[in-house]
Amino acid sequence: MEEGLLLKEREEERNVLTWDVVKEEVKKIGYLAGPMVAVTLSQFLLQLISMMMVGHLGELALSSAAIATSLTSVTGFSFLLGMAGALETLCGQAYGAQQYEKLGNYMYSAAICLILLCIPLSIIWVNMGKLLTFIGQDPLISLEAGKYAAWLIPALFAYATLQSQMRYLQSQSLILPMLLSSFAALCIHIPVCWFLVYKSALRTVGAALSIGIAYWLNVIILALYIKYSSSCEKTRVSLSKGDSKVSARVLRLAVPDYNGLVETSVLSVWTSSGFSLHETPCAHTPFRLGVLCLTTISFLYAIPFGVGAAASTRVANELGAGKPKAARVAVFVVMLLAATETTIVSSSLFLSRHILGYAYSNEKEVADYVTAMVPLICISVILDSLQGTLSGIARGTGWQHLGAYVNLGAFYLVGIPIAVLLSFRQHLGGRGLWIGILMGSVVQVTLLSLITGLTNWQQQAMKAKERISGGILSKENEEEE
Repeated sequence: MEEGLLLKEREEERNVLTWDVVKEEVKKIGYLAGPMVAVTLSQFLLQLISMMMVGHLGELALSSAAIATSLTSVTGFSFLLGMAGALETLCGQAYGAQQYEKLGNYMYSAAICLILLCIPLSIIWVNMGKLLTFIGQDPLISLEAGKYAAWLIPALFAYATLQSQMRYLQSQSLILPMLLSSFAALCIHIPVCWFLVYKSALRTVGAALSIGIAYWLNVIILALYIKYSSSCEKTRVSLSKGDSKVSARVLRLAVPDYNGLVETSVLSVWTSSGFSLHETPCAHTPFRLGVLCLTTISFLYAIPFGVGAAASTRVANELGAGKPKAARVAVFVVMLLAATETTIVSSSLFLSRHILGYAYSNEKEVADYVTAMVPLICISVILDSLQGTLSGIARGTGWQHLGAYVNLGAFYLVGIPIAVLLSFRQHLGGRGLWIGILMGSVVQVTLLSLITGLTNWQQQAMKAKERISGGILSKENEEEE
C-alpha cells in the first residue's frame, strides 16, 4: 500500500512542470527528433540530389524535372505521407496503452490501402505530360516532365509501403533502424543516380528511376528488420484476412490528415504557376525558379516534420498510457524546441542567400533570383516550422479533422483572396501570390496554436482510451466472438 502511494507521488512530481521535468522531456524528444530529422532529410535528399544532377544537363532537363517533382509530390508522395499519418495516432496510442498486437494490424492495413491508392495515382502520372500541355505549359517541357513522372511510378509503390513501416517503428521509438536504412539508401542512390544520368542512355529519367531503386532498398531493409528483430517481437503479427477489417479506421483519420498536409503543397504549386504569368518573357525560367524556391522550402520543412514526428510519438504514447499531464509537458517542450530550431535555420538561410542559387544551377540568373526571394523563403520556413510541429501534436492527439478545417479556412478564406488581390489587382505577380499564401499560413499557425493551448488533455486521454479499446474495433471484436 505504502509502495503504491510512493509511486503515485513520484508520478505526480514528474507531471509538474519543473526544470528537471523539462530536461528529462528534452532528452526524450531529442532522442526521437534528432534521428527523425535525419531520416526525413535523407529521404528528401533522394529527390533533391536527382534534381541537382539533372539540372546540370541543361535548362530543359531542369525545368521538366522541377515541374514533375513538384506535381508528383502533391499528387502522390504528399498524398501517401498524409494518409500514413493516421498510423501516428493509432499505433502511437495503442503502444502507449500496451495493446501491442494492434500495431502490426494497423501497419498491414495501412500498407494495403496505400498500395491500392497508388493504382489511380499511377494513371494520373502516366498522363501528366498531356495534362500539362492541356493547361498551357510548353509542349516540350510537358513531354519531358511526363516521362519523368512515369519513371517515378515504381518509387510511388515503394513509398506507400515505406511510410507504413516507418510509422509502425516510429510509434515504438525504434528510430535507429530507420536512420540506418535511410542513410544506406541515400549512399546507394548517389552513385546509381550519377551513373544513370551521366553514363547511361536514360539521362533525365534515370534520375527518377534511381529514386525508385533507393526507396525499394529502404523497404527491403526495414522489412527484414521487422520480421527478424527481437525489438518487434511483441508487435509483430502475421498478415491475415482479419487485418483488412481495420482499414476503415485507418482511412477515417487518414483523409483529413492528408488534406491538412497537402493543402499548402497544392497552393504552393499554384503559387509557382503564377510566376510563369508575370515574371520574365522566358518561357521556361519563371516556373522553374519558383519551383526551385519551393524545393528549398520543402527541404527545410524536413526538419520541423521530424520534430513533429517526435511530438506525435510522445503525445500519442502518453495519451494512450492515460497520462494527460505528461502529454502536456511534451507539447510545451516540443514547441520550445521548434522555436529554437526555426530561429537557427531561418538565420542561416538568410546569411547564405548569395550562394544558395548555385546549388541548383550555374546560371547567374538563377542565383540572383533565389537571392531576391530568400526573405520570403525565411518567413515561409518560420511558419512551416511552427505548423509542422503543431501538426505533429495534432496527429498524436487524434484531432486531424480540426486541423483540416483550420487549413481550409486559413487558405481558402484568407490566403487565396489576398493572393489574388495582390497578384492581379496590385500587379505584384508571383510574389503577390506567395505573400497571400504566407498570410494564410499566419492564420493557420495562429488557429492551431490556440487549439493546442486550449486543449483539455484529460479529455484527450479519455478519447485515446476509447479509440484504442472501443469504437469500431471493439464492435467488430464482439461480432467475431
